[in-house]
Amino acid sequence: MVLRLLRGKDGRLSAYAPAAGGIARWTETRPGGPNWTGPEWLDVPGLTACSIGQGSDGYVHLVGLREKRAPDDQIDVDVVHATQYQTGRPTTVWHSLGTPHPKDAERARRVTVVSTVVGKEGALHVVVRNAGGGISARRQDAKGKWSGWVDFKGSNVTDGVSTVATKEGRVEFFAPATGAALRWYMTEPGGGLKRGANLDVNPLPGSASGVQTGRDSLTHYWRDADTREIVAYRPGADAEPVSLGGAAGEGPAAVIQAPVYGYDCTVLAQHEPGTRRLAVAAYPTENEAAGAYWTPTGEPGLTDPALALDGYGRVVLAALGPGRELLVTRQKTTEPGLALDAWTVV
Repeated sequence: MVLRLLRGKDGRLSAYAPAAGGIARWTETRPGGPNWTGPEWLDVPGLTACSIGQGSDGYVHLVGLREKRAPDDQIDVDVVHATQYQTGRPTTVWHSLGTPHPKDAERARRVTVVSTVVGKEGALHVVVRNAGGGISARRQDAKGKWSGWVDFKGSNVTDGVSTVATKEGRVEFFAPATGAALRWYMTEPGGGLKRGANLDVNPLPGSASGVQTGRDSLTHYWRDADTREIVAYRPGADAEPVSLGGAAGEGPAAVIQAPVYGYDCTVLAQHEPGTRRLAVAAYPTENEAAGAYWTPTGEPGLTDPALALDGYGRVVLAALGPGRELLVTRQKTTEPGLALDAWTVV
């Protein structure tokens, strides 16, 4: 469960830090800060995993796995969902989406990964790793109607399924697997998902992320299990994964497309367990050949980097401190390169 930083329709940022049993939320008091409210605790008893997504309408969707004790003293698991319609406002009640295994509680307990993404016209996709090691998904359309669970097959999927959408609503699922990466994609917004060819790579479990980098192109990132370096891959003819360094880090890279001193860039941030600090890198968007140079930032003890653009279009990097307090730094737009302000504790 990773920190998320999202901007609402009113331009204010909210930070979400899921934990066992609920989610801590902080909210800017006005677009661009610097003041925040929070943390406010969103109580979700039994929450064990959580994914947070946002559509172009600004609605924030919170999807998780919830455990509860059954009358026979066994632990039941179901997928749950709530929506936040306005920045800083309460969510709807959490409701169950069941699991892909409604008649088999033992198999339902093996659903251990959840991810969510919002596609065309607010269509919500909820993805889980099912008991067979593949992925299953449910979809909620723009009118709120849910499909049943659909088995997208696949096998040997590990932790950290990444789900990404373009601004136009074309969705892709990217799933690290044992000795491979699996991909499902839409050819057009709102269409059906097709299975792509398996990638002959070795992704580290729990390290996948992705972002839109072109008008209709998505770039996927993961950490190579052997070198620990961040790898970028943009699907297309003759596309090959490209290493971006960052071998000192762990977990998925936070990633965003952002203007840096007048240039369109892709910005990444990662946690480095050796130094116990964060490191950031930026390179010209879709020009991985230019290389990414990682620069440490912040004091020791920071974890869970998250990136977003604030109400003024500045890059904001947030992280959790040793006591799970929120720390934030913003881009200095008057200096060349990706210069950041001093870190502040919210």
